[in-house]
Amino acid sequence: MTHSPHRRFFLRAAGVQLALPVLESLLPRALAAAPPPRRMVCIGNALGFYPSAFFPKQTGPAYDLPSLLAPIGTHRKDLTILSGLDHGVKGGHFAIHSFLSGVRTVDAKGMPEGNISLDQRAAESVAGATRFPSLAIGSQDGIHGGCMMCWTRSGMRVPPIEGPKELFRKLFLSEQGAELDRARDRFRLHGSILDTVKGDAQSLNRDLGKRDQQKLDEYFTAVRDVEQQIALNRTWAEVPKPSAPIPEPDNKGMVPDLPVLYDLMALALQTDSTRILTLEIAGGFLASALGIKKDYHALSHHGQLQENIDDLLKLELYQMQQFARFLAKLKSIDDRGATLLDRTMVLFGSGMGNANSHTNSNLPVILAGGGFRHGQHKAYPQSGSSRTQLCNLFLTMLQHFGVETPRFGTSTGTLTGLETVRT
Repeated sequence: MTHSPHRRFFLRAAGVQLALPVLESLLPRALAAAPPPRRMVCIGNALGFYPSAFFPKQTGPAYDLPSLLAPIGTHRKDLTILSGLDHGVKGGHFAIHSFLSGVRTVDAKGMPEGNISLDQRAAESVAGATRFPSLAIGSQDGIHGGCMMCWTRSGMRVPPIEGPKELFRKLFLSEQGAELDRARDRFRLHGSILDTVKGDAQSLNRDLGKRDQQKLDEYFTAVRDVEQQIALNRTWAEVPKPSAPIPEPDNKGMVPDLPVLYDLMALALQTDSTRILTLEIAGGFLASALGIKKDYHALSHHGQLQENIDDLLKLELYQMQQFARFLAKLKSIDDRGATLLDRTMVLFGSGMGNANSHTNSNLPVILAGGGFRHGQHKAYPQSGSSRTQLCNLFLTMLQHFGVETPRFGTSTGTLTGLETVRT
C-alpha cells in the first residue's frame, strides 16, 4: 500500500476520528528515507535594539556577552551574531519594512523580483508540501501601518495573524459538516469571480497605453497569487488538521502573548503544518504590561536620557528572554535524530539600526540553528568596496533551504564566512 506525502494517518472508532502526528514507520519507504525538510523562522522587531547593549565588542568565538545577549548565552554554540550588515537604504521607520526584502516598496518596480520578502520567496518553493506555505504573525496596530515585514512577488503585504487565539484556530480547528460545505462553496465562488474578472481585464489590454498595460500585468500577477492560494486551500480543506496538544489560549496583549505565540510556532513546525514562519514585534507591544509608564516608541527615541534607556532595555531584554526560550524549545524537540533547531534556520533582528537617530545601518542580526557552523560574532565592513549586503545572508539562507537561485533582492553573492554542517 502506498500513501501520499500529504496524507495524514488516523485512528477511527465509534464515529470518532483522531489525526495522528507523522509516524516514520507508517510512511512509504522512499518517503521515510528522504532527507528531513528544512525550515525557516524570521523574527523582526520594528524598533531595533539599543546598539551598545546588543553588539559584542570582540569578534570571533571569544566574545563577551553584552547585557541584551545574556539570555541567549546558553545557546551561543547554536547561533551567530552578525554586525555590519544592512540594505543600504534610508527612511527610518518606513525603511524597516524592507527588513526581509532589502527593497523599499517605492523601489520595487525597478527590481527583478520586486520587493518579495525572504519568507515568501522560500514559500514559493514549497507551496503544497504543507497546509500553509508560510504563516505571518504579528499585530496590526502600531506606528506607520503596523506589521509590514512580509511581501509577495506582486508587492502585496501579507497580513499577519494577530494573536495566539487566531493562530491556534488556524493550526488546529478544522471546518466540518456544513462549515466544510460552505468552504467548498467559497472556493468555487472565488474561482468563478477570478475567472470573470480576469477575462474582463484582458479584454481591455488592447486599448491601453504602455503604462496602463504595466499596471494590468501587475494586477494579473496579484490575481495569480490569489488563484494559487485558493487552489492550495481547496486541496488541504479535505485533510483534517492535527489534534491540539494544548487548550485554546486567549489573547491578552502582545507582551504576555509572546511566549504563547512562540510555543504555537514550535508546534506549527513540529506538526509540519508549515515550514516557514515570521513574527513581527511592532504595534501592540505595550510597555505598561511590564510596569513601564512610557510608550515603547517614545522610549526608542530616548534622547540619551538614562531613565528612558533603562526602561527601553527592560522591554528589549524581555524580548531576548522569550527568544532564548523559543530556541530552547526547538532544541528540546527531536527531528529524526537531530533537533528541530538543527533543521530550522532562525533569523532574529530588525530593519532599524538605531531608532533614536532613525538610522537603518548596521542592523542587529542573529542567525541560529539551521545546520550552520555557529558560535561566533562575525563583523563585516560597513563602508567601501568590501561592504556586504544583508541580502547576501538571505541568499545563503534561501540556497540552504533548497531554492536554486543566484540572487535575492540586492545581494551581490552569498555571505562569506558562514559554513554549513551536516544535520
